[in-house]
Amino acid sequence: MTLASLKRYYLPLLIGALSLVIIAAPDKYQALFASVDAKYGERAVKRVKTWRDLVAENQDASELEKLTRVNDFFNQMDFVDDIIHWGKEDYWATPVEFLGTMGGDCEDFTIAKYFTLRELGISDDKLRLVYVKSLSLNQHHMVLAFYNKPTSVPVLLDNLDKQLKPASKRRDLLPIYSFNAKNLWLSKAKGRGELVGGSSRLSLWTDLNKRLEDFN
Repeated sequence: MTLASLKRYYLPLLIGALSLVIIAAPDKYQALFASVDAKYGERAVKRVKTWRDLVAENQDASELEKLTRVNDFFNQMDFVDDIIHWGKEDYWATPVEFLGTMGGDCEDFTIAKYFTLRELGISDDKLRLVYVKSLSLNQHHMVLAFYNKPTSVPVLLDNLDKQLKPASKRRDLLPIYSFNAKNLWLSKAKGRGELVGGSSRLSLWTDLNKRLEDFN
C-alpha cells in the first residue's frame, strides 16, 4: 500500500477517533456549572464561567496585572449584609456562593479575591486577609493585602475604595488582625504584626475551608 493510500485509509479513522475522544472528554467544570445552574440560574453560570476564564487566561500575567484584574472583576458584585443575604449575623461565603448570588459583604469580596489570586500562582506568603476598622464608616471591614516583599508596604484590594492603593494611603483603615492559610497575626502600630498562632483559630475560616473541601 502506497503512502497516499495509507493516508486515505487511516486519516479518516484517526480523525474519527480523535473526535470521539474530544466528545467523550468531560469538561472539568461541567459539574460545577450544572450545580450553579440548578442552584442560582443561567446568569450565575455566566459569571462563574467568566471567573474560570479569568483564571485560565491570566496565569502568565504579571503580579500587578493579576491584582488589578481580580480586584476589578469581583468589585462588580453587589454589597449585601449577611443578615439580609444569608439570614445570619456573620457568614463567610465561598467564591462560588458569592458569584452565584452576585453579592456578599466585605469578607466575601476579600475571600473570593484571595482564593483567585492563589489559583493564579500568588504565594500565600504574599497575601493576608486583613480585618480592619473603617474610620470613615465607623464599622468593621475586611480587605486583602498583597506584600511584594516581606518588609514592603502592602497594596490593598478593597470593595469600598476600588483602586489598588498602598496601605500608607489608606488612613481611613485601622488594622486589627490579619491571617492567611496558615497563620494569624494581631496588628501592631508598626510592622506586619505579632504572630499569635494558626488561622485555624478562626472558626468562620475553618468552616469556610471545610465547605470548600467538601465541594472539591
